[in-house]
Amino acid sequence: MRARCLSALALLIVITAAGGADWPIFRGNPLQTGVSDDKLPEQLVVRWKFTVKDAFEGAACIVKDTVYIGCMDEHLYALKLDDGSERWKYKAASFKASPSFKDGAIYIGDSDGILHCVEAATGKKRWTFESNGEISSGVTFAGDTVLFGSGDEHLYCLSKEGKELWKFKVPGGPVLATPAVVGDRTFVAGCDSMLHVIDVAKGKELGSVDIGGQAGATTAIVGDQLYVGTMGNQVLAIEWKKPEIVWKYEAPRRANAFFASAAVTDSLVVVGSRDKRVHAIDRKKGTGVWSFPTEGKVDSSPVIAGQRVFFGSADNHFYELNLAKGTQVLKLDLGAPILASPAVGGGCLVIGTEKGVVYCLGAKK
Repeated sequence: MRARCLSALALLIVITAAGGADWPIFRGNPLQTGVSDDKLPEQLVVRWKFTVKDAFEGAACIVKDTVYIGCMDEHLYALKLDDGSERWKYKAASFKASPSFKDGAIYIGDSDGILHCVEAATGKKRWTFESNGEISSGVTFAGDTVLFGSGDEHLYCLSKEGKELWKFKVPGGPVLATPAVVGDRTFVAGCDSMLHVIDVAKGKELGSVDIGGQAGATTAIVGDQLYVGTMGNQVLAIEWKKPEIVWKYEAPRRANAFFASAAVTDSLVVVGSRDKRVHAIDRKKGTGVWSFPTEGKVDSSPVIAGQRVFFGSADNHFYELNLAKGTQVLKLDLGAPILASPAVGGGCLVIGTEKGVVYCLGAKK
């Protein structure tokens, strides 16, 4: 147990240190905070576009000079970060999930319930694992193990060779969220309206807390607390070691849901809602600091880089806000609804649209 815990912590340190250059998993790191240390240029412009005939719903993965992104056209694409040209594509079923990178391989689940492990350099299959439901969850790593959720109501843990080590059932519905990992624990919430604290080594439940609503969002962890939005119009702060709820934030407009995952800094929790707004919440008090209106639902999970917030909206626009004030810095019409979340790496921001276009934003060439 102690060795497994130490290896997970070592992994966290490595990925965090590399965060300034890469975006290897859905929210950037095992704590799923949605915060990048990369320095984006003050003025973002469109560097390139990559176009196909179906939607991009998952976030990209950025590692060194390559962008990896899954598409609803049944392909996983590897693109050059510099110019968006195609390195390779891998055929499977439709991809809603975000890809993840580790040890020279890309991991991604598809709509047929298959988890694929693909050689990052060539796009050749290493192995596949079959679950019994659509996979919308991204993959997280704890030491040498592979964690992901499935529509068959289970959180899975596999070996690096793709063999099942354990699975944990969440009754009543799909496990949509990408697992967050801290130390020897991971967390899962679903349609049973409970947050489960799971021992990574054994797959056994260490505790649970009633969160009062179904959840599809990924939890974000800072210190002893995690943060997650629910389909019951609330964002919760939970002390995960106990576990118990510290505070609840409820959006003023009722009957809406937080499908997006939160980005969390030392002082703020920033999250999009289907009330067409992005909300900034005081991390310690759970009170609203600012909210920013758009003209469409915000299922795109915000990303924070420096003092700026980035996200897309179903109103066809990509937004950049001032983190402290919530004021608009940039608004770009990308020509289609944006459900996908941004990824930041290599001095660029990458995001896809429902019209099948991947945009790379960065410094003017």
